[in-house]
Amino acid sequence: MDELQKFADYLRVEKRYSSHTLLAYETDLNQFASYLKEVYEVDSMGEVRPSFVRSWLVKLMEEGITARSVNRKITALKSFYKFAVRKGHLHNNPMLKVSSPKTSRRLPEYVEAEKLDLLLDNTEFPDNFDGRRDHLIIELFYGTGIRLSELLGLHMDDIQISRHQIRVTGKRNKQRIIPLFTELESKIEHYLIDRKSVESETPHVFVFESGHALYPMYVYRLVNKYLSLVSTRKKKSPHVLRHSFATEMLNKGADLNAIKELLGHANLSATQVYTHNTIEKLKKAYNLAHPRA
Repeated sequence: MDELQKFADYLRVEKRYSSHTLLAYETDLNQFASYLKEVYEVDSMGEVRPSFVRSWLVKLMEEGITARSVNRKITALKSFYKFAVRKGHLHNNPMLKVSSPKTSRRLPEYVEAEKLDLLLDNTEFPDNFDGRRDHLIIELFYGTGIRLSELLGLHMDDIQISRHQIRVTGKRNKQRIIPLFTELESKIEHYLIDRKSVESETPHVFVFESGHALYPMYVYRLVNKYLSLVSTRKKKSPHVLRHSFATEMLNKGADLNAIKELLGHANLSATQVYTHNTIEKLKKAYNLAHPRA
């Protein structure tokens, strides 16, 4: 189907989606195309009716596919048809009459501020290059809320100490500025002194002593290792530190729009999920303190 290839080119070239996202879209659309051929003997996406889509969704649900995964596939189809109709490749958009199944929204897991303070202020990290680097990595996750890919993508010229900020390149290559508080800035400066002594041709900030840039699994393992010292939560990933940053900012009264900008969210709805953690905290406080609770 030529229209699928045109859509894939659009996502890659114009939207600049990541390879992971491209693969997800391609997989979902190809699965639907195969279903059309097998069940309805249809070879063109332009011949699709809303009932065809609904029957596919029912089949997926019957196979045990979660509502969240089904919604992702619906998003892929909606994006495709919106693009194809706008470009004039197709004239029929069956997705206008297809609804998404409701999903229960999972609350983001986070580690309490007291536990992270204990980790960062009282835990002994090795007094060498690796130890100081790893300590800073955890500080940066919790102190800025950046994603794992963003931390690994930091280049030396993204660290702007004179301006008390760092420049972060997020999803779809969108850049944002995150301010640094004094203590974190000082730790970055000390690390950069160590970093200069490492012979490395990479512009990345975080490297091994050999000079090679860090890779995702290494960072994931070190975060898991140190969070295990202070938390019994099942999830102990860099993203948990991002959630911890956002939750603590909200608990301390930060404006939701400001948190949205710091996290690099495209819309406010993605940030509002953190308000649920705050509400749950208020409910617990109410139940513990109110005489009639």
